[in-house]
Parts: sequence; structure tokens; C-alpha cells
Amino acid sequence: MTPTPPINRRGFHRRLAGLPLALSALPAVAAAAAPAPTETPRHKPGSVVTLLTALEPPTLVGLVNSAAGTFLVSPKAVEGLLSYDFDLRPKPQLAVAWEVQPDGLQYTFHLRRGVRWHDGRPFTSADVAFSILALKQSHPRGRATFASVTEVRTPDPHTAVLVLAKPAPFLLTALAAAESPIVPRHVYEGRDLASHPANNAPVGTGPFVFKEWQRGSHIIYERNPDYWDAGKPYIDRLVVRFVPDPAAAAAALESGTVDLAGATPVPIPDLDRLKALPHLSLDTRGNEYFNNSTTRIEFNLDNPYFRHVKVRQAVALAIDREVVLKTAWYGYGLVAPGPISPVLKQFYDPASSKPVFDRKRAEALLDEAGFPRGADGVRFRVTHDVFDGGGNRVGQYIRQALARVGIDVTIRTQEFGAYIKRVYTERDFDFNNQGMSQMFDPAVGIQRFYWSKNFRPGVPFSNGAHYQNPEVDQLLEAAAVENDAAKRRALYAEFQRVIARELPTIGLVAVAQVTVANRRIGGHTVGAEGLSGNFSDLYIRT
Repeated sequence: MTPTPPINRRGFHRRLAGLPLALSALPAVAAAAAPAPTETPRHKPGSVVTLLTALEPPTLVGLVNSAAGTFLVSPKAVEGLLSYDFDLRPKPQLAVAWEVQPDGLQYTFHLRRGVRWHDGRPFTSADVAFSILALKQSHPRGRATFASVTEVRTPDPHTAVLVLAKPAPFLLTALAAAESPIVPRHVYEGRDLASHPANNAPVGTGPFVFKEWQRGSHIIYERNPDYWDAGKPYIDRLVVRFVPDPAAAAAALESGTVDLAGATPVPIPDLDRLKALPHLSLDTRGNEYFNNSTTRIEFNLDNPYFRHVKVRQAVALAIDREVVLKTAWYGYGLVAPGPISPVLKQFYDPASSKPVFDRKRAEALLDEAGFPRGADGVRFRVTHDVFDGGGNRVGQYIRQALARVGIDVTIRTQEFGAYIKRVYTERDFDFNNQGMSQMFDPAVGIQRFYWSKNFRPGVPFSNGAHYQNPEVDQLLEAAAVENDAAKRRALYAEFQRVIARELPTIGLVAVAQVTVANRRIGGHTVGAEGLSGNFSDLYIRT
């Protein structure tokens, strides 16, 4: 490991009735120790905290990029209008109060006063207007999230009003720093957003000021002495190390070379061993916003076998999800048989008809579909595509489970880029298993996989199944603009019932993403954004 560089020393908000919540159902494996009642975080001169990530970000500001490495580091310097508690209820960040009109067509944000950019210029509503429209133009998800925004009015320097052409009930949950960063207009205006040098040397309002980025090694952020939240941050330097090897990450955490890492940074079999070490803690909280990932099977519905619903139903019945959870993920997660994860409690419908393990019924359905066993006991042969270690463990179980009902499966592994090209561009696959983030709202994280209008060859993680159902399209489109929370839940419940019948995909497991932290570090996981928060509350215990 490269040694840590030496330090160079130097209102209220309104919660709206009916706001969709996303409550984490994943158990806290071993919650990071909360501050003791007498413990008061305070600035510790000379303090350094080292954050480990497996993925070096392609850019340091999430304005035009949604890569995992970027949304981890971007909020440290560049903030958003809101942050979120563990139930995805909004909290003030650059906005201190907000109102939404009853028709859902106007959002008014009252901005924090006295905030300055790292270059000393004042933060105003003009920066908010510029950023929201830039996200609408250039951000991979922002194009859809802000598609209904027709203008952003700025009646005064501390008020921004988003005007929409149609309701977007998910919008108030989409304003975290990592998802929708607010950037300085005076820095970005008039230049290409994607190639702007400030993307790699950010100018923000956040608790940390960018210092250096040594490619392939680390990023250094230093304490912002003029941060708007007086007294914060509590540390002088944040170092982000790039350690792509999980075994090396485990060794670094165990030795204390690094202080914390998220998104299950170590081999899953190592988690129990690390949890037993007195200086380390494990936590599954703080993944509600981005990392509420599920694994699922995706069928190519143009395949001559999987276009038959009875074949897909048979596959669902032949799989024991409890076995998948225990063998592939060592119990770190929840069984998640439907299209919406139980982690999204506000939208998950446990009453929807879900497939259960029933090998005998699976055999009968395959016979009914017209695929009897041959002389060799095989009904048909297919290829199953995977791209990562966890997916390969799941794939090996699927191969064994389907062999027992007469389906011969060949596992095909490949690196990520080849997998994406095969599945989404060439469409040269029979069925796959993959992880997918459900994000903070079904309209953002789930609709993309089932909406017929999102069958977009060449676009990763779109409707790869080529699923087409006018009823599902209508349900998804209605839910995306429904302001009434109860009606919106009912629409998504009906969507889950239809998918449970037709099974263009099969849900398997809601995988628990684990943060490993040194117990001397406090304040790292304070809300749904977890390690993708701004770290203004991060401190070193004395």
C-alpha cells in the first residue's frame, strides 16, 4: 500500500404527506458502533481517515457520469439540495425547506444562505437552475428524472422553483448529492459539460476541498475551513485509496492501513472472520439509496424455449432461493422472488403470487409446454451467461437445479464488457443472472427493465428480456406520474402480480451490501446514502 501523504496543514424542512418511503428490510449485520451518550464529535487537528474503494472513478463529479466510483467521491466536495435518512425521508442540505404544489407540477426550494463555493463565490439559485437543466441534458439517469422539468425559475437568489409539464412523484427522492449534484454555474457555463476540467478538480460547497488525484493510487481531500455547517468537518484530511483486489482490501482493513470500505469490499467468506475482530465493525445500513441490489434471472424472450411462459414458470419452481442465498451469498441478504425487492417496503407487495420451490410441478409444466425428456433425460440445452464471481456461484447452482428437471445448462463466463455487448447489443444469449440496483424508487430503478419502450439494443441494463405487455406499460406509466401514495402503491402491486404470472425475469436474492469500518471512526453511516454521503459527520473517536 502507498503510504498516506503527509498533511499540508491549513432551517427547517417540510415533510410532505404521502411521500414514498423505502425502508430497509436488510438486517444490520453488526451495526457500526453509534456514539456513546457522552461522546461529542469534535474537530481533531491532524486527523486523517482513509476510505477504500475497489473502483477508481472515471471522474470526480457526478454531473454527467453515474459510475459507482464517482457517486462515492463526488459528494465529498459537491453537495445536493437534499440528503436522506435511512427511510429515505428528505433532510436539508443546500435546501432548507421545500413545498410541492398539490398537482405535483411545481417544486419550490428555499436555499441555505451564507453558502460559498470553494473558490469564494456565493452559492445562489442560479447555480441550482443551471445544475438541474444540465442534469436533464447530460446525466444518464437525470435525462429521465428531470424529463418533465420545463424550466427552473429563480425569483430571488435563495429560491429555486422547478416547473414540470407532468407530475414526477419520485423527484423529491432524487436530489441527493451523488445523484443530482449542484455545481457552480460560473465555473461550468459556456463549456462542454462532459470534458470540463472541473469534473476532475471539483469546485463545490462541500465539507472537503479537492487537493490531488494520483491516477491508479488515491484522491486527497482536505478540510474546508469555511464550510457552512460551522465546526464541521471533524477531520483534516480524507484519503480515498483504490484497491481493486478483495483479498488485499481485507488485509488492509484487518491491519488498519485503511479505515473503512463499503459495498462488501472483501470476499464474502471473510466477513464473519473480520466481524470477529475487536477493532472492526460491519454494517448493512446506508445502502438504501443506491446499493439496494437484487440478483435475478433474465430470460431472452426471443429464445425458442423461454418464450413459453410454462417453461419460465418451471424454471422458477425448480430453484430454491434459500439455497441460493446460503450458498452464493453466505446468508447475507433476503430472498427476493419478485420484481420489487422487499427492501423497498413502501412498494413491495408480499401478497403477490410468488413461485415456490416445487420440482415435481416444474417437471409437469415442462411436459405441458411440449418439451419431454429425451432418451438421455434432457429436454433441451441452453447457455447461461454470467460476468462476476457472485453470478458464477448462482449460475453453478442454477445449472445443477435445472439439470434435475431435464434442462441442460452450459455456464458461459466473461468479463463485464463482453457480457454487456453479448446481452444488450448482440442479444446472443438464452438467459442470464445479474445484479441490479433498484435505486430509491421503482420509476427510476425498476421500470427500465420491464417497460416495452425501453427495449433499446446497445443500452446496458435496459429491457434486455424484450418483454412487451401493454398492461404492464400502462401500470408503470401511470405509477410514474401518480401523486397519491396509496394509488401509486396499488399500481405497483398490480404490476408485481402480472410479473409473477408472466415471469420475464425471476427474482432471487436482495443482496446485503456490507460496510466494514474501523471502530475508531464514527459518523460514516448517518443516512440512506451511507458512504456516498458528504462525510461532514465523520470523526475519529478519542
